[in-house]
Amino acid sequence: MKAVRSVSMLDLKAEYRLFRDEIRAAVDAVLESQHFIGGPAIAELESALSAYCGVRHAVAISNGTDALLCALMALGIGHGDEIILPSFTFFATAGTVARLGARPVFVDIDARTFNIDPAKIEKAITPKTRAIIPVHLFGQCADMDAIDAIAKRHGLKVVEDAAQAIGAKYKGRSAGTLGDLASLSFYPTKNLGGFGEGGMILTNHESLAVVCRQLRNHGESQRYYHDRVGGNFRLDTMKAAILLVKLKKLDEFTRRRRYNAAQYDRLLAGCGVTTPKIADDCEHVYHQFSILSDRRDELAAYLRDRGIGSAVYYPVPLHLQKCFSHLGYEPGSLPVTEQTAARILSIPCHPMLADDDVAFVAGMITEFARA
Repeated sequence: MKAVRSVSMLDLKAEYRLFRDEIRAAVDAVLESQHFIGGPAIAELESALSAYCGVRHAVAISNGTDALLCALMALGIGHGDEIILPSFTFFATAGTVARLGARPVFVDIDARTFNIDPAKIEKAITPKTRAIIPVHLFGQCADMDAIDAIAKRHGLKVVEDAAQAIGAKYKGRSAGTLGDLASLSFYPTKNLGGFGEGGMILTNHESLAVVCRQLRNHGESQRYYHDRVGGNFRLDTMKAAILLVKLKKLDEFTRRRRYNAAQYDRLLAGCGVTTPKIADDCEHVYHQFSILSDRRDELAAYLRDRGIGSAVYYPVPLHLQKCFSHLGYEPGSLPVTEQTAARILSIPCHPMLADDDVAFVAGMITEFARA
């Protein structure tokens, strides 16, 4: 069937048109300054994100993966340590653990929220466990009270992977302020998407913030004096300047995402798919609007033929990835994760959608269910 219209998963060109003049002015200011590394926009962005999230310290980092890596390094995670995390997440969550020589310990997720199941965490704790990484997947916070209570009982650190959840709330508190450290991502497709790679570490602990600032610049405490071995995890000044412009519309974009999600919830009721559950005390920011369907692949093809974009996050759970085969997980090890990976489909929910775009997508899903 020939598509009669197109509804994409994202429309970054439309977003850019909203900001074009301000972004060009911000870029010109950086070009005129010729201060591309460590310019004033870095500190301004850190201050703005600290205020936005309600956290004491924000440390600008080169990307979301490096933010998570640097946070784990600041805690001294290394060989022989075990880190508990979900398998249903982007690779970086576990990849950063493995890069430090630690062992990812995968646990199952909650079937409705797609986030790590606190009830499964305690059974996975061993004397080698050092930390828990809850992922606020698709823009909804994990059950942080339960996770923090487990961590406190066992003397563990909590590092939030909030890459997809800027602006999300849990019991009135922002994602990224609920553990010891947190990582954000400003990858172009994120709710606050930059022009290239970018990330941020959030923490309320001054001592950890100091270490993260050192680690991002090769462990320097002052010029050419290295207290520890770090890396080049610096965010470029120009990227920070652009993010400061885009931050102004983040709340507006989040409201639109929530509006679109509410329309989907209404329009897709009773049509054979399961829409996302908002957990108690959570405020979702809908980085993705992900439905469950027993005929996921057929539905995705049906939508594609009608000009509608969709995406599968994440088709192969991390515990079944080839690079982690040495950990000994077999199919069936994490049944909820595996069932979810086989049924999940994300549909367009971005803030550039018009009402009739949402209605068109929902109409085609309903039509598929009736076919």
